[in-house]
This record gives sequence, C-alpha cells and structure tokens, in this order.
Amino acid sequence: MSFRLQPTPPARPNRCQLFGPGSNTKLFAKMAASAADVINLDLEDSVAPNDKDMARANVIEAINTVDWGNKTLSVRINSLDTPYWYRDVVDLLEQASERLDQIMIPKVGCAEDVYAVDALVSAIEAAKGRKKRIAFEVIIESAAGIAHVEAIAASSPRLEAMSLGAADFAASMGMQTTGIGGTQENYYMLHDGQKHWSDPWHWAQTAIVAACRTHGILPVDGPFGDFSDDEGCRAQARRSATLGMVGKWAIHPKQIAISNEVFTPSEEAVTEAREILAAMETAKANGEGATVYKGRLVDIASIKQAEVIVRQSEMIAG
Repeated sequence: MSFRLQPTPPARPNRCQLFGPGSNTKLFAKMAASAADVINLDLEDSVAPNDKDMARANVIEAINTVDWGNKTLSVRINSLDTPYWYRDVVDLLEQASERLDQIMIPKVGCAEDVYAVDALVSAIEAAKGRKKRIAFEVIIESAAGIAHVEAIAASSPRLEAMSLGAADFAASMGMQTTGIGGTQENYYMLHDGQKHWSDPWHWAQTAIVAACRTHGILPVDGPFGDFSDDEGCRAQARRSATLGMVGKWAIHPKQIAISNEVFTPSEEAVTEAREILAAMETAKANGEGATVYKGRLVDIASIKQAEVIVRQSEMIAG
C-alpha cells in the first residue's frame, strides 16, 4: 500500500441517478417520489436553447418548493462552451435554497474547467453567506476528458462524483456507433467462426474508477439509451458494479429498479462477506494470516473486499 492512503469516498447512497428536464415541471413530483437516490434536474441536453431561461426558473422554484425527502438533489448546468452556464450557476446559487446539494458539470475536459466553476461558486457562496457548501459532480464526455481524468478527479475538494457520458464520448472519440452504452453490434471478436461481443466502454470506465478511487470520489455509470431493453441495461449495470462503480443513471423511471437491484448487495453476498470476516478473525486469533472458506483461500486482501460489501450494505440500510 502506498504511503498516501486512498481517501474514503462520500458515504451516501448513489445507486441510481434519475434525470429529468427542467422544462417539464410535471415530472418533478414524480421524481421526488421515486426510489432514486439522486435526482438530477437537467438544464443541458434535454432542454432546447429557447427554453433555457424558463427551465432554469422552473428548477429554482422546484428546489425551493418540492419535498425532495432525503435524496441528493443535483442540477446539471450547461457546459462551459455555451453562453448559458454562468447564468445557471449565478441564479442557482443566488436564488435557490440550501436544499440544493450538488451541481453537475457536463463535458469536463480538463481540471481548469472545474476550477472555473469552483471560483464562481465560491465567490457567490461568500457574497450570499450560504452555509452549505455546494458539491460537484462531473461527466467525462470527450477524448480530452478521459485523457485528463486523474487531473479532473483531483481538481476540487467539492468534487464528489464522476460519470461517463457515453453518447458525447463516442462522438468525441469518432466511434462508429449511435448507441448509448451497452455492447455494440460491430465490436466483436471471432473464434471458430463464432462472434463474441466485448464491452467498448470497459477501458474508459476502468480509467474513471481508478481516478475516482485514487481521490475519494464516487464513480458512476452513465446512461443506457435503450430503455426498452431491461436485460441489456441490467447487464451493463452488473459489469459496472463489478468494475467498482457505485451506481448508474436512469433516463427512464423503469431503469430505477434495475439500478437499485444491481447496486444493492444481495443478502447472500452480505452474508458471505460477514462469514469471511468472521473466518479471518478466527484465523488471526490462531496466529494465521490466511484460512480456507468454502474451499477457497482467503487472506488479508479478502478482508478488504468483504468490508466493501458490508459497508455498502450498511450505508444503504442506514
């Protein structure tokens, strides 16, 4: 283990992030009543240019008036290459109540992008005397973003979560696909004449997880575009969870249950993790550094793996 200890990420449930356009006020109450852990009110891609001002006003009113329960409440602002983002930040911080938890910054390509938003947010917080510091989450959506992913992860103490935005990322990389997440028909290998599909997003997700874990940030899987394909969504969520991501976006309410199911440790997994911890406690009491559990070797590293599952289960239950 490095002398520099790996920071602990924020201890909050982040299994599902439900998105909804700020221009559609009818969705707000339904989003608040949903089983999603995080609500993302969107001012960016799902809002037409002519509706930006209206959507911003809608979102501010919703933050101030809707009962969001104990959910993490976040707003996705417009990207820094548009004329809208500064007004998003100013109006949110000057007019929205302290119920707002996070700002999501899209299309982050370098650490300086986060610094720019941080500087503006810090100035407004100081000027307005806001008591709760706004957290950040960012989306990696470009070749530059993935190339600078570790610098971005280290860019601000406000940063709590990072996601992969598959659609814009694919466009930036010049990928020949219009699919958003999931396996891609032409991304396959041949063995004995049989096609075997692999995951084209795997390497980018792994880079994001590594950067996030290095700097104590929550790594989150992004959207799965085909919301009619439950099993495809579940498969991608399971791959992401196996890689170390803590949750996934939902662009349709039916995807909430899938994300919550996959990113909540099963009773069997928690039971096994607790049994491994108990077996290792017995081994340590006997002066042993390893033991056998269900026919396989477990050791100190196994304790760390088991503790991840137990902590996640207890956090969600709490």
